[in-house]
Amino acid sequence: MGRNQVRIIGGAWRSRLISFPGRTDLRPTPDRVRETLFNWLGQDLTGKTCLDLFAGSGALGLEAASRGAKRVVMVERDPVAFHALQANVAVLNAAAVELKRANALEFLRADDGTYDVVFLDPPFRADYLPQVLLALIPRLAAVAMVHVEAPRAPALPPQWEVWRSGRAGAVTHQLLKWTDHEP
Repeated sequence: MGRNQVRIIGGAWRSRLISFPGRTDLRPTPDRVRETLFNWLGQDLTGKTCLDLFAGSGALGLEAASRGAKRVVMVERDPVAFHALQANVAVLNAAAVELKRANALEFLRADDGTYDVVFLDPPFRADYLPQVLLALIPRLAAVAMVHVEAPRAPALPPQWEVWRSGRAGAVTHQLLKWTDHEP
């Protein structure tokens, strides 16, 4: 496996390599964290709609598509990373994947979809999580799960429940549920 490659660990594309550009803020989710996350979610995402809001390498969104998600929207603003995502989607013939080149917050403001699973792995140096979590609420399906990766666990309003959490090296990862849905 090359330096700027990551292996899909499960599903239809298991063991396939995807490539990504060398960028300072681009940290693919490590295998161990992805394995734990997809154990938490259940290995099969058939019928789920997923959002990979800071797609970067595409490891999380492509892993979800590999595991049967019916729709995976991957949002990335960096043009070089976006081009690599386009190449990976083409090589995998990933028909369930929709790529959007956009700023995450602008995408959430303009989007009208709802998502069962959301992956949030924003650049660690930016403080995006508080505003992204707030903007994400109208996009969540009633039983949605939100995976967050950050250098430390974010402070959350009481309406967010930490369903599972873990740590791998310098990364904290949590699987969250929004609990304040209207009846």
